Amino acid sequence: MSNIEGTYQILSQVNDFCDSMDRPRAFDIRLVGLTKESSQRNGLFTIKPDLLIEEVDHANLIIIPAMFGTHESAWELNKDFIPWLIKQHKQGAEIATYCIGAFFLASTGLLNGKNCSTHWIHANDFRSLYPEVNLVDDKIMTEADGIYTSGGAYSFLNLLMYLVEKYTGREMAVLIAKTFTIDIDRRSQSPFTIFKGQKLHEDDTIRKAQDFIEANYQDKITVDQLAKYLCLGRRNLERRFRKATSNTVAEYIQRVKMEAAKMSLESSRENVNEVMYKVGYNDNKAFRSTFKKVTGLSPLQYRNKFNRMIAV
Repeated sequence: MSNIEGTYQILSQVNDFCDSMDRPRAFDIRLVGLTKESSQRNGLFTIKPDLLIEEVDHANLIIIPAMFGTHESAWELNKDFIPWLIKQHKQGAEIATYCIGAFFLASTGLLNGKNCSTHWIHANDFRSLYPEVNLVDDKIMTEADGIYTSGGAYSFLNLLMYLVEKYTGREMAVLIAKTFTIDIDRRSQSPFTIFKGQKLHEDDTIRKAQDFIEANYQDKITVDQLAKYLCLGRRNLERRFRKATSNTVAEYIQRVKMEAAKMSLESSRENVNEVMYKVGYNDNKAFRSTFKKVTGLSPLQYRNKFNRMIAV
């Protein structure tokens, strides 16, 4: 609902600004559905589309909102859109999707071989369901061949600002961003990501490796040490670990350390160096570089942004 109403409000405001500037309206906004009435949020809201899909011969831009409920139930309710979306894209329509709407768009095959973003919480599920799509879960948005995706929840506003700028120019996008107080140039959702290693797999040995890393992240863990602990060859461990978790062993160790560092920076009065030693780093430059690569912020910036005691 927030995606639908927010998009409608912002694009309508663009048209209002166009009117005040004696410019042609930028958008002909239509809500398109499968039925004349659609129940949302378990019946809490009702939406009445302007048009049904069979009444739309051609669209320039189609925006798919995030979907409520499980991926399976959302797909079942909306599957009749799929042939229409494929047809419209073949006819030249651009398609944008917000948040977990990427799951539905991926089911059409239109995202195969392309970069895609979605809510970071669902990244592991997405990779399991759609391995042929290149998920870049740190990105706020992606664009490829007239298809756009956005990251989690209200990051849809950043993709919408991008579309406003593309269709109406930078001046209008800045005006809209100021009107709705949107951070127009935010490009990453990394600062908001909570790393939870992919454990929904059937490889008990790799799960044991994950548990070992998470219990001993303060220490220097090597791939050879882990392979010896699990009685596996190094190459076999690397192959199975990546298949199960979508990370290399080194990446997983790094992400676990950085998640522990983030938690300390959020909740304690420890300084950056204390946090660095606590998670097993001795090289200040390496720690800061890795932290910024993972979160998009320096450790100090992250602490100032999220530490509740500093905020108070």
